[in-house]
Amino acid sequence: MRAVRAPGRAARREWGPLCSAVRARLAARGPRAVPLTLASVALTALLQVVQNRPWGYGPVQTLGAVRADDPLGVALLRTPLSLFVPALDLPVWGALVQMLVVFGAAEICLGRWRTLLIAYAATPAGTLYARIGIAAGPEAFLGLPASDARVVDTGPSAAVVALAVCVCCAYGARFTGALVIAAMVAEAVFEDNLAGREHLAAVAVALLLCTSQALRGRQGLEGGSGTRSGAPPIRS
Repeated sequence: MRAVRAPGRAARREWGPLCSAVRARLAARGPRAVPLTLASVALTALLQVVQNRPWGYGPVQTLGAVRADDPLGVALLRTPLSLFVPALDLPVWGALVQMLVVFGAAEICLGRWRTLLIAYAATPAGTLYARIGIAAGPEAFLGLPASDARVVDTGPSAAVVALAVCVCCAYGARFTGALVIAAMVAEAVFEDNLAGREHLAAVAVALLLCTSQALRGRQGLEGGSGTRSGAPPIRS
């Protein structure tokens, strides 16, 4: 019986705080708790439909497809929309489900603006890594072949990876976060394509943001404790 209960306790420790926060917010506000997530999923679905039409592929590529050989200014202008342009060679329903779950959890647990910040930090990080890797060449460590310069960036997947790691860090789901990171490392090792490398860049950004947040929290605690003299409280 103990062997049966142990996995349940481990799962509650891992996901309990996160699930409780998400469930309470959704119960209180319903779909109004995740307007950013719903808008993101709807926009991604719309762009998928449009880019698969003969008349829509060109405009979507012009406005939202980022490649490493694009001028940097053009790439930055396309970045806001590129986050929602799904890959043509992957099933869009998988991307939509990932966005619904991960963006929704992040919007509830981290807040709308932090979710946008993390998503838009991870996406350009992959683009900048691609430029550096291609300039370094395939012989360099983590370098990329010149042919990757024409490959379209990852779309929403890099943001999903970064948000998943940040949510896990914020709510103590260490095993889940480590599993996400391990999966991205395995993808980069076994598939060794541009998308896998850009996912690793997104993981690096997420870990940097989590570390920065943890350090700020620690400094805040130290600053709060430092304002006291250390003497016992005075009793009347």
